[in-house]
Amino acid sequence: MQQRTETQRIPLNVWRSDERLTVAAPMPGLEPSDIVVDVTNDGMLMLHGALRGAFKGINDLLMDEWNVGAYERQFSLPVNVNAQLANVTYGNGVLVVALPLADAMTGAHLTLTTTGPAHGERVGSAGESIEPVTTDEHLARQQLARMKHGGGAK
Repeated sequence: MQQRTETQRIPLNVWRSDERLTVAAPMPGLEPSDIVVDVTNDGMLMLHGALRGAFKGINDLLMDEWNVGAYERQFSLPVNVNAQLANVTYGNGVLVVALPLADAMTGAHLTLTTTGPAHGERVGSAGESIEPVTTDEHLARQQLARMKHGGGAK
């Protein structure tokens, strides 16, 4: 039996608060470097997850009910967001994209920084007031907080 490698359409959960639109999508088996999130200036959210782990003919495939990627989903955003300030996390096989609400649509091409095995994040803002911050600044703040509380460096 040949392993299927077609792109899979992933289901979404979408929430809206007063400050953010949050989208969650199951994308099991990926590494952060396999994931790309694009938000276009005309309000389209596009999630991409690269194919991983194809057997490439080295094993006899006996059952093929799910694959690790490739994942793809496009979704028309219901509100304007500032994607440049988006926070994106990936852990436990779930991608979460938190997009700050905005007066006008601002697109962005978003990738993740690896923070651990099969875990990653992209930080564009922090706090209730949605202040701009980078992933590196966020990680440095976390490390400083751990050191202050006796947790040491990770």
